[in-house]
Amino acid sequence: MANEQLNALVLPDENGNFGKHGGKIGHPELARALAEIETGFRNIIQDADFISEMKRLQATYVGRPSPIYHARTLSQRGAQIYLKREDLNHTGAHKINHCIGEVLLAKKLGKKKVIAETGAGQHGVALATAAALLGLACEIHMGVVDIAKEHPNVSRMKILGAKIVPVSAGAGTLKEAVDSAFESYMGQLDDSMFAIGSVVGPAPYPEMVAYFQSIVGHEAREQFQTAYGGLPDEVIACVGGGSNALGLFNAFIDDKNVELVGVEPAGEGLDKPGRHAATMTLGKFGNIQGFNCYYLQEADGTPAAVHSIASGLDYPGVGPQHCHLKDSGRARYETATDAECLDAFMALSREEGIIPALESSHAVAYALRRAAQLDSSKRLLVNLSGRGDKDIDFVLEKITV
Repeated sequence: MANEQLNALVLPDENGNFGKHGGKIGHPELARALAEIETGFRNIIQDADFISEMKRLQATYVGRPSPIYHARTLSQRGAQIYLKREDLNHTGAHKINHCIGEVLLAKKLGKKKVIAETGAGQHGVALATAAALLGLACEIHMGVVDIAKEHPNVSRMKILGAKIVPVSAGAGTLKEAVDSAFESYMGQLDDSMFAIGSVVGPAPYPEMVAYFQSIVGHEAREQFQTAYGGLPDEVIACVGGGSNALGLFNAFIDDKNVELVGVEPAGEGLDKPGRHAATMTLGKFGNIQGFNCYYLQEADGTPAAVHSIASGLDYPGVGPQHCHLKDSGRARYETATDAECLDAFMALSREEGIIPALESSHAVAYALRRAAQLDSSKRLLVNLSGRGDKDIDFVLEKITV
């Protein structure tokens, strides 16, 4: 996988910018640490031994390639719906793709520990898994609200040997977990590496995570052409920070007849401030946590309160590549409410026997809505970014079965 496989729309300039979005951190100490990571990243992606080891682990440990599945029952609604089954990866989500790369990099840099935030716990589990595999310590910061919602993933992280740091500040969710993790990292710069969980944050994280996730799109494009004799009409993925969406989108950017659709959480309604996380739909440009992007803001520019039924999507900002894709008109961003997400969760479970993550259910919700608007000749490819084991107890509290 060469770096040039990523289209210019999702590659930064020398200052880490994608158009007007992104950028490098201004804090001197952090800037030095992130420069070390960036240099290491650029070296390893040209290192044949690193690429060979990563490919070996992708095939024999992660279980790649993940298949594409034709959801024939769901497709009776209209357009044909296909699922890129990232839920079948080891640890149950796309997060393992970049975690393997990040932990290999940390080890190459001589670090003893990886530190990260997590929302739904999928990044935390994947990072703890990779750290256990490769012999590094792991420290995960997680909001207390998400700890309560995602208890199975918390248990998995503990079993894998990770130190869990509960974060009760503010809303006690993903943004606060990021703040807490960066604060901890500041005290351990020499011996640890911050392993961010999405295409957010200052350079080099958006580019680096996108690189490791690009395998999703390149696999999917080749698989779809081989199996179905052409390309999908739309590729669809949920968007919080945006790693799974960018992972799918990257290989299709030059295919102008393929629409790229990101699906954000409308929560309890776009007309209810603080009760949604529709960053691309209602956010404004500014700087959050060391990078420029669209984010949901209060009048004074501070990040607004956000909400989503899916813990991995309740972030007030979004990756700079997505902002640039929106500005360029190459991608469009839709929304799905909590109620639509739950309906899609149950539809996929009951009609196809696949229990999806609540995050991924947002993309499924849009696909079901869109399929009903199109005829059966149209083909929709959804990135099923994670499985729903972590969500089942929470969902059962919300529905009648």
